[in-house]
Amino acid sequence: MSTGFAPGRFAVWAPLAKTVELKAAGQLLAMVQGEGGWWTLADPAAAPAGETDYGYLLDGETTPLPDPRSRRQPDGVHGLSRTFDAGAHQWTDGGWQSPGLNGGVIYELHLGTFTPEGTLDAAAAKLDYLAGLGIDFVELLPVNAFNGTHNWGYDGVHWYAVQETYGGPAAYQRFVDAAHRHGIGVIQDVVYNHLGPSGNYLPRFGPYLSAAGGNSWGDSVNLDGPESDEVRGYILDNVQMWFRDYHVDGLRLDAVHALQDERAVHILEEFSAATDECSRELDKPLFLIAESDLNNPRLLESRSVNGYGLTGQWSDDFHHAVHVNLTGETAGYYADFEGLDVLAKVLTEGFFHNGTYSSFRHRHHGRPIDKERVNARQLVVCTQNHDQIGNRGAGDRLSGTLGYNRLAMAAVLNLTSPFTPMLFMGEEFAASTPWQFFTSHPEPELGEATSAGRLREFERMGWDPDLVPDPQAESTFTNSKLDWSEPEHGDHARLLALYKDLIALRRQTPELTDPDFASIYVDFDEEHGWFILRRGRINVCFNFADRTLTLDAGTGRLLLATEDEVKLDGVLTLPANSAAIIRGQG
Repeated sequence: MSTGFAPGRFAVWAPLAKTVELKAAGQLLAMVQGEGGWWTLADPAAAPAGETDYGYLLDGETTPLPDPRSRRQPDGVHGLSRTFDAGAHQWTDGGWQSPGLNGGVIYELHLGTFTPEGTLDAAAAKLDYLAGLGIDFVELLPVNAFNGTHNWGYDGVHWYAVQETYGGPAAYQRFVDAAHRHGIGVIQDVVYNHLGPSGNYLPRFGPYLSAAGGNSWGDSVNLDGPESDEVRGYILDNVQMWFRDYHVDGLRLDAVHALQDERAVHILEEFSAATDECSRELDKPLFLIAESDLNNPRLLESRSVNGYGLTGQWSDDFHHAVHVNLTGETAGYYADFEGLDVLAKVLTEGFFHNGTYSSFRHRHHGRPIDKERVNARQLVVCTQNHDQIGNRGAGDRLSGTLGYNRLAMAAVLNLTSPFTPMLFMGEEFAASTPWQFFTSHPEPELGEATSAGRLREFERMGWDPDLVPDPQAESTFTNSKLDWSEPEHGDHARLLALYKDLIALRRQTPELTDPDFASIYVDFDEEHGWFILRRGRINVCFNFADRTLTLDAGTGRLLLATEDEVKLDGVLTLPANSAAIIRGQG
Protein backbone atom coordinates (compact mmCIF):
# COMPACT_ATOMS: atom_id res chain seq x y z
CA MET A 1 0.00 0.00 0.00
CA SER A 2 1.68 3.20 -1.17
CA THR A 3 0.22 6.58 -0.27
CA GLY A 4 2.32 8.40 -2.82
CA PHE A 5 4.38 10.34 -0.25
CA ALA A 6 8.06 9.48 0.16
CA PRO A 7 9.22 10.42 3.67
CA GLY A 8 12.40 12.51 3.62
CA ARG A 9 14.79 13.79 6.25
CA PHE A 10 12.81 15.41 9.07
CA ALA A 11 9.38 14.61 7.61
CA VAL A 12 6.79 13.18 9.98
CA TRP A 13 3.24 11.91 9.64
CA ALA A 14 1.21 13.58 12.39
CA PRO A 15 -2.39 14.02 11.21
CA LEU A 16 -3.63 14.48 14.78
CA ALA A 17 -1.39 17.48 15.50
CA LYS A 18 -2.37 21.11 15.00
CA THR A 19 1.22 22.34 15.20
CA VAL A 20 4.57 20.56 14.90
CA GLU A 21 8.06 21.88 15.57
CA LEU A 22 11.37 20.13 15.04
CA LYS A 23 13.98 20.31 17.77
CA ALA A 24 17.30 19.45 16.16
CA ALA A 25 20.89 20.32 17.07
CA GLY A 26 19.62 22.68 19.76
CA GLN A 27 17.36 24.62 17.37
CA LEU A 28 13.59 24.90 17.14
CA LEU A 29 12.43 24.82 13.54
CA ALA A 30 8.91 25.42 12.29
CA MET A 31 7.11 22.76 10.26
CA VAL A 32 4.17 23.02 7.87
CA GLN A 33 1.45 20.49 7.22
CA GLY A 34 1.06 19.19 3.73
CA GLU A 35 -0.97 16.54 1.98
CA GLY A 36 -2.21 13.55 3.97
CA GLY A 37 -1.13 14.79 7.39
CA TRP A 38 2.61 14.89 6.58
CA TRP A 39 4.67 17.70 8.11
CA THR A 40 7.88 19.04 6.57
CA LEU A 41 10.23 21.89 7.43
CA ALA A 42 8.94 25.36 6.58
CA ASP A 43 12.50 26.25 5.55
CA PRO A 44 14.22 23.09 4.25
CA ALA A 45 17.54 24.94 4.03
CA ALA A 46 17.54 25.30 7.82
CA ALA A 47 17.78 21.54 8.35
CA PRO A 48 20.99 20.60 10.15
CA ALA A 49 23.38 18.43 8.17
CA GLY A 50 25.25 15.35 9.33
CA GLU A 51 24.53 13.25 12.38
CA THR A 52 21.92 15.05 14.48
CA ASP A 53 19.90 14.45 17.62
CA TYR A 54 16.30 15.52 17.14
CA GLY A 55 12.67 15.18 18.21
CA TYR A 56 9.22 16.63 17.51
CA LEU A 57 7.18 19.04 19.62
CA LEU A 58 3.47 18.54 19.09
CA ASP A 59 0.82 21.21 19.78
CA GLY A 60 3.09 23.50 21.76
CA GLU A 61 4.44 20.88 24.17
CA THR A 62 7.93 21.44 25.54
CA THR A 63 9.12 17.83 25.66
CA PRO A 64 10.15 16.52 22.25
CA LEU A 65 8.99 13.08 21.16
CA PRO A 66 11.19 10.66 19.24
CA ASP A 67 10.65 10.14 15.53
CA PRO A 68 8.24 7.27 14.67
CA ARG A 69 10.78 6.30 12.00
CA SER A 70 13.82 6.81 14.22
CA ARG A 71 16.90 4.83 13.20
CA ARG A 72 18.70 5.34 16.52
CA GLN A 73 17.68 5.94 20.14
CA PRO A 74 21.08 6.42 21.84
CA ASP A 75 19.51 7.59 25.12
CA GLY A 76 16.70 5.04 25.21
CA VAL A 77 13.20 4.90 23.82
CA HIS A 78 12.08 8.08 25.64
CA GLY A 79 15.04 10.18 24.46
CA LEU A 80 15.82 12.10 21.31
CA SER A 81 16.26 10.28 18.04
CA ARG A 82 19.56 10.36 16.18
CA THR A 83 19.97 10.34 12.42
CA PHE A 84 21.76 7.43 10.79
CA ASP A 85 23.25 7.29 7.31
CA ALA A 86 22.46 3.74 6.19
CA GLY A 87 24.46 4.28 2.99
CA ALA A 88 27.76 4.99 4.75
CA HIS A 89 28.66 1.33 5.32
CA GLN A 90 31.06 -0.11 2.73
CA TRP A 91 29.56 -3.52 2.08
CA THR A 92 31.85 -6.43 1.24
CA ASP A 93 29.19 -9.07 0.57
CA GLY A 94 29.00 -8.70 -3.20
CA GLY A 95 29.98 -12.35 -3.62
CA TRP A 96 27.23 -13.66 -1.34
CA GLN A 97 24.62 -15.80 -3.04
CA SER A 98 21.63 -16.61 -0.87
CA PRO A 99 20.20 -20.09 -1.44
CA GLY A 100 16.76 -18.87 -0.43
CA LEU A 101 14.51 -20.99 1.75
CA ASN A 102 15.74 -24.29 0.33
CA GLY A 103 15.58 -26.64 3.31
CA GLY A 104 18.92 -25.51 4.75
CA VAL A 105 19.44 -25.28 8.51
CA ILE A 106 18.32 -22.16 10.42
CA TYR A 107 19.88 -21.23 13.78
CA GLU A 108 17.69 -19.06 16.02
CA LEU A 109 19.58 -16.88 18.48
CA HIS A 110 18.97 -14.08 20.96
CA LEU A 111 21.74 -11.52 20.87
CA GLY A 112 21.63 -10.66 24.56
CA THR A 113 22.17 -14.25 25.74
CA PHE A 114 24.10 -15.84 22.86
CA THR A 115 27.41 -14.44 24.14
CA PRO A 116 28.58 -13.07 27.51
CA GLU A 117 28.80 -9.58 26.02
CA GLY A 118 25.36 -9.75 24.40
CA THR A 119 26.23 -7.61 21.38
CA LEU A 120 26.17 -7.88 17.60
CA ASP A 121 29.95 -7.66 17.38
CA ALA A 122 30.35 -10.45 19.94
CA ALA A 123 27.88 -12.59 17.98
CA ALA A 124 29.89 -11.91 14.80
CA ALA A 125 32.92 -13.40 16.56
CA LYS A 126 30.98 -16.69 16.81
CA LEU A 127 30.31 -16.93 13.07
CA ASP A 128 33.30 -19.27 12.58
CA TYR A 129 31.63 -21.65 15.03
CA LEU A 130 28.29 -21.46 13.22
CA ALA A 131 29.91 -21.96 9.83
CA GLY A 132 31.74 -25.00 11.19
CA LEU A 133 28.44 -26.37 12.46
CA GLY A 134 27.03 -26.08 8.95
CA ILE A 135 24.40 -23.39 9.53
CA ASP A 136 22.77 -21.85 6.44
CA PHE A 137 20.90 -18.98 8.11
CA VAL A 138 20.97 -17.28 11.50
CA GLU A 139 17.61 -15.98 12.67
CA LEU A 140 17.95 -13.08 15.11
CA LEU A 141 15.21 -12.51 17.66
CA PRO A 142 13.83 -8.94 17.44
CA VAL A 143 16.43 -6.18 17.67
CA ASN A 144 14.18 -3.12 17.48
CA ALA A 145 14.55 -0.62 20.32
CA PHE A 146 12.87 -1.45 23.65
CA ASN A 147 12.86 0.17 27.08
CA GLY A 148 15.45 -1.16 29.52
CA THR A 149 18.74 -2.99 29.10
CA HIS A 150 17.56 -6.51 28.24
CA ASN A 151 14.41 -8.09 26.86
CA TRP A 152 13.31 -10.94 24.61
CA GLY A 153 12.74 -8.24 22.00
CA TYR A 154 8.98 -8.51 21.70
CA ASP A 155 8.45 -5.32 23.74
CA GLY A 156 9.98 -3.14 21.04
CA VAL A 157 8.47 0.27 20.33
CA HIS A 158 10.79 1.69 17.65
CA TRP A 159 10.48 -0.63 14.67
CA TYR A 160 13.08 1.26 12.60
CA ALA A 161 15.77 1.48 15.30
CA VAL A 162 18.28 -1.22 16.30
CA GLN A 163 18.64 -1.56 20.08
CA GLU A 164 21.65 0.42 21.31
CA THR A 165 22.73 -2.16 23.90
CA TYR A 166 23.24 -4.58 20.99
CA GLY A 167 25.44 -2.04 19.21
CA GLY A 168 22.96 -0.03 17.16
CA PRO A 169 22.43 0.02 13.39
CA ALA A 170 26.09 0.25 12.32
CA ALA A 171 26.90 -2.89 14.31
CA TYR A 172 23.93 -4.60 12.68
CA GLN A 173 25.33 -3.84 9.22
CA ARG A 174 28.74 -5.17 10.31
CA PHE A 175 27.11 -8.38 11.56
CA VAL A 176 25.19 -9.06 8.34
CA ASP A 177 28.27 -8.29 6.25
CA ALA A 178 30.35 -10.71 8.36
CA ALA A 179 27.68 -13.41 8.22
CA HIS A 180 27.59 -13.24 4.43
CA ARG A 181 31.39 -13.48 4.27
CA HIS A 182 31.07 -16.72 6.27
CA GLY A 183 28.49 -18.07 3.81
CA ILE A 184 25.62 -17.61 6.27
CA GLY A 185 22.39 -15.76 5.52
CA VAL A 186 20.48 -13.60 8.01
CA ILE A 187 16.79 -13.77 8.89
CA GLN A 188 15.41 -10.99 11.08
CA ASP A 189 12.46 -11.60 13.41
CA VAL A 190 10.09 -8.62 13.16
CA VAL A 191 6.99 -7.78 15.21
CA TYR A 192 4.17 -5.96 13.44
CA ASN A 193 1.21 -7.15 15.52
CA HIS A 194 1.74 -5.07 18.67
CA LEU A 195 4.04 -2.62 20.42
CA GLY A 196 5.64 -2.79 23.84
CA PRO A 197 4.18 -1.18 26.96
CA SER A 198 6.80 1.55 27.48
CA GLY A 199 7.95 4.20 25.04
CA ASN A 200 5.20 3.79 22.46
CA TYR A 201 4.52 7.34 21.29
CA LEU A 202 2.92 6.41 17.97
CA PRO A 203 -0.66 7.18 19.13
CA ARG A 204 0.45 10.76 19.86
CA PHE A 205 1.25 11.25 16.18
CA GLY A 206 -1.58 9.40 14.46
CA PRO A 207 -4.09 6.53 14.56
CA TYR A 208 -1.47 3.77 14.44
CA LEU A 209 -3.44 1.58 16.86
CA SER A 210 -7.02 0.41 17.15
CA ALA A 211 -8.72 -0.65 20.38
CA ALA A 212 -11.22 -2.66 18.36
CA GLY A 213 -10.22 -6.30 17.98
CA GLY A 214 -7.29 -6.01 20.37
CA ASN A 215 -4.98 -8.98 20.86
CA SER A 216 -3.38 -10.53 23.93
CA TRP A 217 -0.73 -7.79 24.04
CA GLY A 218 -3.15 -4.84 23.94
CA ASP A 219 -4.50 -2.66 21.14
CA SER A 220 -4.15 -3.98 17.61
CA VAL A 221 -2.27 -2.15 14.91
CA ASN A 222 -4.68 -0.15 12.73
CA LEU A 223 -4.52 -2.13 9.50
CA ASP A 224 -8.06 -1.62 8.22
CA GLY A 225 -9.60 1.41 9.92
CA PRO A 226 -9.59 5.11 9.00
CA GLU A 227 -6.12 6.41 8.06
CA SER A 228 -4.83 2.84 7.83
CA ASP A 229 -3.24 3.47 4.42
CA GLU A 230 -0.40 5.36 6.08
CA VAL A 231 -0.09 2.80 8.87
CA ARG A 232 0.29 0.03 6.31
CA GLY A 233 2.80 2.16 4.40
CA TYR A 234 4.77 2.62 7.64
CA ILE A 235 5.04 -1.15 8.04
CA LEU A 236 5.75 -1.90 4.38
CA ASP A 237 8.55 0.66 4.32
CA ASN A 238 10.00 -1.10 7.35
CA VAL A 239 9.89 -4.48 5.60
CA GLN A 240 11.86 -3.04 2.69
CA MET A 241 14.30 -1.23 5.00
CA TRP A 242 15.66 -4.54 6.29
CA PHE A 243 16.26 -5.79 2.76
CA ARG A 244 17.68 -2.60 1.27
CA ASP A 245 19.62 -0.97 4.11
CA TYR A 246 20.69 -4.02 6.11
CA HIS A 247 20.99 -6.70 3.40
CA VAL A 248 19.00 -9.28 5.35
CA ASP A 249 17.87 -12.31 3.37
CA GLY A 250 14.52 -13.02 5.01
CA LEU A 251 12.10 -11.87 7.68
CA ARG A 252 10.31 -13.97 10.27
CA LEU A 253 6.90 -12.37 10.90
CA ASP A 254 5.83 -12.70 14.52
CA ALA A 255 2.35 -14.05 15.33
CA VAL A 256 0.63 -13.17 12.07
CA HIS A 257 -2.63 -14.58 13.45
CA ALA A 258 -2.73 -11.42 15.59
CA LEU A 259 -2.75 -9.11 12.56
CA GLN A 260 -6.36 -7.91 12.51
CA ASP A 261 -7.09 -7.05 8.89
CA GLU A 262 -10.48 -7.22 7.15
CA ARG A 263 -9.44 -5.43 3.97
CA ALA A 264 -9.84 -7.25 0.67
CA VAL A 265 -6.08 -7.32 0.16
CA HIS A 266 -4.60 -8.65 3.39
CA ILE A 267 -1.46 -7.00 4.77
CA LEU A 268 0.38 -10.33 4.39
CA GLU A 269 -0.26 -10.24 0.65
CA GLU A 270 1.22 -6.76 0.58
CA PHE A 271 4.26 -7.99 2.53
CA SER A 272 4.70 -10.70 -0.07
CA ALA A 273 4.36 -8.30 -3.00
CA ALA A 274 6.78 -5.79 -1.44
CA THR A 275 9.32 -8.56 -0.82
CA ASP A 276 9.06 -9.76 -4.41
CA GLU A 277 9.56 -6.17 -5.59
CA CYS A 278 12.73 -5.88 -3.48
CA SER A 279 13.93 -9.24 -4.73
CA ARG A 280 13.68 -8.07 -8.33
CA GLU A 281 15.26 -4.72 -7.54
CA LEU A 282 18.20 -6.23 -5.62
CA ASP A 283 18.45 -9.28 -7.89
CA LYS A 284 18.63 -11.85 -5.11
CA PRO A 285 16.28 -14.27 -3.33
CA LEU A 286 14.35 -12.74 -0.42
CA PHE A 287 11.74 -14.52 1.65
CA LEU A 288 9.17 -14.24 4.42
CA ILE A 289 8.44 -16.84 7.12
CA ALA A 290 5.29 -16.47 9.19
CA GLU A 291 4.78 -17.54 12.76
CA SER A 292 1.18 -18.75 12.69
CA ASP A 293 -0.88 -21.15 14.78
CA LEU A 294 -3.75 -21.13 12.28
CA ASN A 295 -2.63 -24.22 10.31
CA ASN A 296 -3.95 -22.41 7.26
CA PRO A 297 -2.02 -23.27 4.08
CA ARG A 298 -3.43 -20.18 2.38
CA LEU A 299 -0.48 -18.31 3.90
CA LEU A 300 1.86 -20.37 1.73
CA GLU A 301 -0.16 -20.54 -1.47
CA SER A 302 0.62 -18.23 -4.36
CA ARG A 303 -1.10 -14.88 -4.65
CA SER A 304 -2.18 -16.02 -8.12
CA VAL A 305 -4.57 -18.50 -6.48
CA ASN A 306 -5.72 -16.04 -3.81
CA GLY A 307 -3.10 -17.12 -1.29
CA TYR A 308 -0.92 -14.76 0.72
CA GLY A 309 2.25 -15.79 -1.12
CA LEU A 310 4.56 -16.17 1.90
CA THR A 311 7.60 -18.38 1.42
CA GLY A 312 7.31 -20.34 4.66
CA GLN A 313 5.70 -20.67 8.06
CA TRP A 314 6.54 -22.23 11.41
CA SER A 315 4.81 -25.54 12.13
CA ASP A 316 4.25 -26.06 15.84
CA ASP A 317 2.63 -29.45 15.22
CA PHE A 318 6.01 -31.01 14.39
CA HIS A 319 7.49 -29.67 17.63
CA HIS A 320 4.57 -30.92 19.70
CA ALA A 321 4.63 -34.41 18.16
CA VAL A 322 8.38 -34.80 18.74
CA HIS A 323 8.21 -33.32 22.23
CA VAL A 324 5.43 -35.60 23.42
CA ASN A 325 6.92 -38.76 21.92
CA LEU A 326 10.30 -38.05 23.54
CA THR A 327 9.22 -36.65 26.91
CA GLY A 328 5.79 -38.19 27.54
CA GLU A 329 4.49 -34.76 28.56
CA THR A 330 0.82 -34.35 27.61
CA ALA A 331 -0.39 -31.35 29.63
CA GLY A 332 -2.07 -28.33 28.05
CA TYR A 333 -1.65 -27.99 24.30
CA TYR A 334 0.43 -31.20 24.17
CA ALA A 335 -2.67 -33.31 24.93
CA ASP A 336 -3.51 -34.22 21.31
CA PHE A 337 0.02 -35.17 20.24
CA GLU A 338 0.64 -38.48 21.97
CA GLY A 339 1.60 -41.47 19.83
CA LEU A 340 3.76 -42.40 16.88
CA ASP A 341 0.71 -42.14 14.64
CA VAL A 342 0.68 -38.39 15.33
CA LEU A 343 4.33 -38.10 14.36
CA ALA A 344 3.61 -40.10 11.20
CA LYS A 345 0.74 -37.79 10.22
CA VAL A 346 2.80 -34.64 10.79
CA LEU A 347 5.66 -35.95 8.64
CA THR A 348 3.41 -36.95 5.75
CA GLU A 349 0.69 -34.28 5.93
CA GLY A 350 2.61 -31.28 7.32
CA PHE A 351 -0.04 -30.41 9.93
CA PHE A 352 -1.58 -32.71 12.51
CA HIS A 353 -4.58 -30.46 13.07
CA ASN A 354 -5.79 -30.08 9.48
CA GLY A 355 -9.50 -29.94 10.20
CA THR A 356 -9.40 -32.19 13.27
CA TYR A 357 -10.71 -31.51 16.76
CA SER A 358 -8.27 -29.64 19.02
CA SER A 359 -8.98 -30.44 22.66
CA PHE A 360 -6.92 -27.44 23.84
CA ARG A 361 -8.99 -25.06 21.70
CA HIS A 362 -12.25 -26.96 22.26
CA ARG A 363 -13.02 -26.81 18.53
CA HIS A 364 -11.91 -28.14 15.15
CA HIS A 365 -8.76 -26.53 13.81
CA GLY A 366 -6.77 -26.12 10.59
CA ARG A 367 -7.22 -27.40 7.06
CA PRO A 368 -5.30 -29.87 4.85
CA ILE A 369 -2.30 -28.78 2.82
CA ASP A 370 -2.77 -28.96 -0.93
CA LYS A 371 0.41 -30.84 -1.81
CA GLU A 372 0.26 -29.62 -5.40
CA ARG A 373 0.55 -26.03 -4.20
CA VAL A 374 2.72 -26.27 -1.07
CA ASN A 375 5.98 -28.16 -0.66
CA ALA A 376 7.46 -29.59 2.52
CA ARG A 377 10.39 -27.18 2.85
CA GLN A 378 7.92 -24.29 3.26
CA LEU A 379 7.26 -25.56 6.79
CA VAL A 380 9.96 -24.48 9.26
CA VAL A 381 10.19 -26.96 12.13
CA CYS A 382 12.15 -27.43 15.33
CA THR A 383 12.38 -29.49 18.47
CA GLN A 384 13.15 -26.39 20.56
CA ASN A 385 12.75 -22.65 20.04
CA HIS A 386 12.59 -19.47 22.10
CA ASP A 387 8.83 -19.77 22.67
CA GLN A 388 8.65 -23.48 23.44
CA ILE A 389 11.49 -23.17 25.97
CA GLY A 390 10.99 -19.67 27.31
CA ASN A 391 7.25 -20.06 27.80
CA ARG A 392 7.72 -23.07 30.05
CA GLY A 393 7.43 -22.33 33.73
CA ALA A 394 11.15 -22.67 34.48
CA GLY A 395 12.40 -21.99 30.96
CA ASP A 396 13.89 -25.48 30.88
CA ARG A 397 15.33 -26.98 27.72
CA LEU A 398 14.95 -30.60 26.63
CA SER A 399 18.41 -31.15 28.11
CA GLY A 400 16.89 -30.46 31.53
CA THR A 401 14.88 -33.70 31.40
CA LEU A 402 16.33 -35.86 28.61
CA GLY A 403 19.66 -37.62 28.40
CA TYR A 404 22.00 -37.81 25.44
CA ASN A 405 20.19 -40.69 23.75
CA ARG A 406 16.81 -38.98 23.40
CA LEU A 407 18.39 -35.60 22.62
CA ALA A 408 20.19 -37.38 19.78
CA MET A 409 16.87 -38.81 18.55
CA ALA A 410 15.39 -35.31 18.55
CA ALA A 411 18.31 -34.09 16.45
CA VAL A 412 17.83 -36.89 13.90
CA LEU A 413 14.08 -36.29 13.70
CA ASN A 414 14.61 -32.59 13.02
CA LEU A 415 17.56 -32.77 10.64
CA THR A 416 16.23 -35.63 8.50
CA SER A 417 12.69 -34.27 8.29
CA PRO A 418 11.38 -33.20 4.88
CA PHE A 419 10.86 -29.70 6.24
CA THR A 420 13.22 -26.76 6.85
CA PRO A 421 14.90 -27.49 10.21
CA MET A 422 15.63 -24.81 12.79
CA LEU A 423 17.83 -25.09 15.90
CA PHE A 424 17.65 -22.92 18.99
CA MET A 425 21.02 -21.62 20.16
CA GLY A 426 22.79 -24.13 22.36
CA GLU A 427 20.60 -27.12 21.61
CA GLU A 428 23.37 -28.53 19.44
CA PHE A 429 25.54 -29.10 22.52
CA ALA A 430 22.77 -29.82 25.03
CA ALA A 431 23.18 -26.47 26.80
CA SER A 432 22.43 -26.88 30.49
CA THR A 433 21.50 -23.23 30.91
CA PRO A 434 17.75 -22.49 30.84
CA TRP A 435 16.26 -19.85 28.58
CA GLN A 436 13.78 -17.97 30.68
CA PHE A 437 11.42 -15.08 30.12
CA PHE A 438 13.21 -11.87 31.16
CA THR A 439 12.42 -8.16 31.12
CA SER A 440 14.04 -5.00 32.49
CA HIS A 441 11.18 -2.53 32.68
CA PRO A 442 12.45 0.56 34.57
CA GLU A 443 8.92 1.41 35.74
CA PRO A 444 8.23 -0.49 39.01
CA GLU A 445 4.50 -0.82 38.37
CA LEU A 446 5.10 -2.27 34.90
CA GLY A 447 7.65 -4.70 36.27
CA GLU A 448 5.22 -5.88 38.95
CA ALA A 449 2.41 -6.28 36.43
CA THR A 450 4.67 -8.33 34.14
CA SER A 451 5.69 -10.64 36.97
CA ALA A 452 2.09 -11.16 38.10
CA GLY A 453 0.86 -11.73 34.55
CA ARG A 454 3.56 -14.33 33.97
CA LEU A 455 2.23 -16.45 36.82
CA ARG A 456 -1.33 -16.29 35.47
CA GLU A 457 -0.19 -17.48 32.04
CA PHE A 458 0.91 -20.85 33.38
CA GLU A 459 -2.34 -21.89 35.05
CA ARG A 460 -3.59 -23.87 32.01
CA MET A 461 -0.32 -25.79 31.69
CA GLY A 462 -0.37 -26.83 35.35
CA TRP A 463 3.16 -25.64 36.14
CA ASP A 464 4.18 -24.97 39.74
CA PRO A 465 4.22 -21.18 40.27
CA ASP A 466 7.11 -21.57 42.70
CA LEU A 467 9.29 -22.66 39.77
CA VAL A 468 8.52 -19.58 37.66
CA PRO A 469 11.41 -17.08 37.90
CA ASP A 470 10.71 -13.38 38.27
CA PRO A 471 11.11 -11.85 34.77
CA GLN A 472 12.43 -8.64 36.31
CA ALA A 473 15.20 -10.29 38.32
CA GLU A 474 18.66 -9.73 36.83
CA SER A 475 19.49 -13.37 37.51
CA THR A 476 16.69 -14.52 35.19
CA PHE A 477 18.54 -12.83 32.35
CA THR A 478 22.09 -13.82 33.31
CA ASN A 479 21.08 -17.44 33.99
CA SER A 480 19.85 -17.64 30.40
CA LYS A 481 23.25 -16.87 28.83
CA LEU A 482 24.97 -19.76 27.11
CA ASP A 483 27.98 -21.35 28.81
CA TRP A 484 30.54 -21.62 26.02
CA SER A 485 32.79 -23.97 27.97
CA GLU A 486 30.21 -26.75 27.66
CA PRO A 487 30.73 -27.74 23.99
CA GLU A 488 34.26 -28.85 24.79
CA HIS A 489 33.57 -31.85 27.01
CA GLY A 490 31.44 -34.90 27.81
CA ASP A 491 28.03 -35.48 26.26
CA HIS A 492 27.95 -31.81 25.23
CA ALA A 493 30.84 -32.43 22.83
CA ARG A 494 29.40 -35.78 21.78
CA LEU A 495 26.04 -34.24 20.82
CA LEU A 496 27.75 -31.34 19.02
CA ALA A 497 29.69 -33.84 16.90
CA LEU A 498 26.42 -35.61 16.04
CA TYR A 499 24.79 -32.34 14.97
CA LYS A 500 27.74 -31.56 12.69
CA ASP A 501 27.56 -35.03 11.13
CA LEU A 502 23.79 -34.78 10.66
CA ILE A 503 23.93 -31.35 9.04
CA ALA A 504 26.73 -32.48 6.72
CA LEU A 505 24.76 -35.62 5.81
CA ARG A 506 21.67 -33.52 5.09
CA ARG A 507 23.69 -31.33 2.71
CA GLN A 508 25.20 -34.34 0.95
CA THR A 509 22.00 -36.39 0.61
CA PRO A 510 19.45 -35.02 -1.89
CA GLU A 511 16.73 -37.40 -0.65
CA LEU A 512 16.72 -35.64 2.74
CA THR A 513 15.89 -32.25 1.24
CA ASP A 514 13.42 -33.44 -1.41
CA PRO A 515 10.49 -31.04 -0.89
CA ASP A 516 7.86 -33.23 -2.56
CA PHE A 517 5.33 -34.59 -0.07
CA ALA A 518 4.88 -37.56 -2.42
CA SER A 519 8.43 -38.69 -1.58
CA ILE A 520 7.68 -39.14 2.13
CA TYR A 521 6.73 -42.57 3.49
CA VAL A 522 6.46 -43.74 7.08
CA ASP A 523 6.22 -47.15 8.78
CA PHE A 524 5.81 -47.60 12.52
CA ASP A 525 4.73 -49.97 15.25
CA GLU A 526 3.15 -48.22 18.23
CA GLU A 527 3.22 -51.32 20.42
CA HIS A 528 6.89 -52.15 19.91
CA GLY A 529 8.07 -48.53 19.59
CA TRP A 530 9.85 -48.49 16.23
CA PHE A 531 9.45 -45.86 13.54
CA ILE A 532 10.96 -45.59 10.05
CA LEU A 533 10.96 -42.48 7.85
CA ARG A 534 11.62 -43.46 4.22
CA ARG A 535 13.05 -40.90 1.76
CA GLY A 536 13.86 -42.65 -1.51
CA ARG A 537 16.66 -45.11 -0.74
CA ILE A 538 17.26 -43.46 2.65
CA ASN A 539 15.69 -45.08 5.71
CA VAL A 540 15.77 -43.17 8.99
CA CYS A 541 15.07 -45.66 11.77
CA PHE A 542 14.12 -44.94 15.39
CA ASN A 543 13.69 -47.05 18.49
CA PHE A 544 11.49 -45.19 21.00
CA ALA A 545 11.36 -48.27 23.26
CA ASP A 546 13.43 -48.85 26.40
CA ARG A 547 14.78 -52.15 25.04
CA THR A 548 16.86 -53.26 22.07
CA LEU A 549 14.96 -53.99 18.85
CA THR A 550 15.89 -55.74 15.65
CA LEU A 551 14.32 -54.58 12.40
CA ASP A 552 14.35 -56.00 8.90
CA ALA A 553 15.79 -52.92 7.25
CA GLY A 554 17.06 -54.69 4.16
CA THR A 555 20.59 -54.55 2.81
CA GLY A 556 22.49 -51.33 2.58
CA ARG A 557 25.04 -49.09 4.24
CA LEU A 558 24.90 -47.53 7.68
CA LEU A 559 25.41 -43.78 7.21
CA LEU A 560 24.97 -42.60 10.78
CA ALA A 561 24.05 -43.99 14.20
CA THR A 562 23.43 -42.28 17.52
CA GLU A 563 24.87 -45.21 19.51
CA ASP A 564 27.98 -47.33 18.94
CA GLU A 565 25.94 -50.50 19.54
CA VAL A 566 23.83 -49.97 16.41
CA LYS A 567 24.57 -52.81 13.96
CA LEU A 568 23.49 -53.51 10.38
CA ASP A 569 24.14 -57.13 9.44
CA GLY A 570 21.20 -58.61 7.59
CA VAL A 571 18.99 -57.00 10.23
CA LEU A 572 19.25 -53.66 11.97
CA THR A 573 19.95 -53.81 15.70
CA LEU A 574 18.82 -50.65 17.47
CA PRO A 575 19.58 -50.21 21.16
CA ALA A 576 16.96 -48.57 23.37
CA ASN A 577 16.28 -44.93 22.50
CA SER A 578 18.50 -44.73 19.44
CA ALA A 579 18.37 -43.84 15.77
CA ALA A 580 20.17 -44.85 12.59
CA ILE A 581 20.28 -43.69 8.99
CA ILE A 582 20.68 -46.30 6.26
CA ARG A 583 21.17 -46.02 2.52
CA GLY A 584 19.49 -49.00 0.91
CA GLN A 585 20.80 -50.81 -2.14
CA GLY A 586 19.09 -50.93 -5.52
